[in-house]
Amino acid sequence: MNQIKRILGLVWIALAVAAAYFCIFTFGLPKFVSGKQEDLVFGIIILFVLTPLIVLGLGTFGYYALMGDYDEKKN
Repeated sequence: MNQIKRILGLVWIALAVAAAYFCIFTFGLPKFVSGKQEDLVFGIIILFVLTPLIVLGLGTFGYYALMGDYDEKKN
């Protein structure tokens, strides 16, 4: 079970990278070039608020899973 948790740590880190790419290049940057004010506000919120929260959350969780902090300890 501990090996599965460590492997899933890699999956969470990969999801963090994929979420960063998707949030930046699909949601964030295209909103800046649209020229509409509501798109600009949405792009700023996506790029500077939501993307760091999502990426840091997934990345931190994956890192701790990969390092074995969620392993079941034998007493």
